Amino acid sequence: MYQDKTLVCKDCGQEFVFTAGEQEFYEEKGFQNEPLRCKTCRQNNKRARNARREMHDVICAECGKETQVPFLPKDDRPVYCSECFAAIQEAQRQ
Repeated sequence: MYQDKTLVCKDCGQEFVFTAGEQEFYEEKGFQNEPLRCKTCRQNNKRARNARREMHDVICAECGKETQVPFLPKDDRPVYCSECFAAIQEAQRQ
């Protein structure tokens, strides 16, 4: 059904392969567009975005572990570490 496609990265101009498996993953997730950047450029962009992000120290409202979040917490809302947040989301889906 899917076949590997060769695409050109819009940042570096290098060719990269959009594999059949990746295409299937995109379809399952409902993504409409093919990737515009190669894996290296995507990783570099993600690192640059994360480097600009101001992180805030918090204590997880569930387990009490110290963690950091990329938003300024409000006093009236609980903040969770990534593990507790994932567990709470999973419990809500059931």
